[in-house]
Amino acid sequence: MAMTMHANIVSAEAEIFSGTVEIVVAPAIMGEVGIYPRHTQMLTTLKPGEVRVTKQGGEEESFYVSGGILEVQPHAVTILSDTCVRARDLDEAAALEAKQAAEDALKDKAGQMELAEAQAKLAEAVAQLQAIERMRKKLNR
Repeated sequence: MAMTMHANIVSAEAEIFSGTVEIVVAPAIMGEVGIYPRHTQMLTTLKPGEVRVTKQGGEEESFYVSGGILEVQPHAVTILSDTCVRARDLDEAAALEAKQAAEDALKDKAGQMELAEAQAKLAEAVAQLQAIERMRKKLNR
């Protein structure tokens, strides 16, 4: 029998996921981390990207987070994010549009958007597109 832990993924608007999982993989600020049951306690910030959970029984589910906090307790993992969306619900057209707008703002230094804001929006759009691409590859296996 596989060891499990409880995972909660929460956005500013709602609880997105709550359930028993075997592993959580998240985009920590210093690199991707994999959390298994009985992982040492940890608190870290997240960058925009994909969070993957392998539920009890082996089914994998993906989410996009705009950043946030990851808290690990011995038998529970909590992810708090301003924005969190199930990967299957991401809008590729909107992400491509946001990426283009951010790239244009970076080229046009006199534009309306601040440099740091443009870089953040670009990173977020790229992370969304990467999550969409990973999900697309899984579906085509």
